[in-house]
Amino acid sequence: MIELSRVDSPVGVLTLAAGPRGLCALAFGDRMPRLAGPAREGRPPREIAAALEAYFGGDLRAIDGLEVDPQGTGFQRRVWAALRTIPAGTTWSYAGLARFVGQPTATRAVGAANGKNPVALVVPCHRVISSDGTLGGYGGGLEAKRWLLRHERSWPAQVDLAL
Repeated sequence: MIELSRVDSPVGVLTLAAGPRGLCALAFGDRMPRLAGPAREGRPPREIAAALEAYFGGDLRAIDGLEVDPQGTGFQRRVWAALRTIPAGTTWSYAGLARFVGQPTATRAVGAANGKNPVALVVPCHRVISSDGTLGGYGGGLEAKRWLLRHERSWPAQVDLAL
């Protein structure tokens, strides 16, 4: 059973979906992706709520250890796993992310997988920006992306193009 809950944050209400193997979705507002399986409303799991509170309180690594269980294709899951290796305070380009996952010519496919990330923030798709340093898109809105990058001290950004 998937437990749905909400927590307040500096970037607005976050909606969480947690299953037996971890966080399967984290969305801004009510933008919850389609979930695999039945869901019911509940309280946020303590571990997740505490990690989010610590992250927003300044402990930028507090969310790193949270278990996630996103549903997607094999390629999407590879991209999402790669996103979790981007440390707070760092930004990568979409092209760099494509090289990192071993698909250097698949920049658009990597961008599409990044955009379908169901576990925002914890799978830090906000840390991927365009090669020219512009933000690109973000499911939570560009203001939220800008806020998160500033919170992590990585905006204005220098993109790591060395990947």
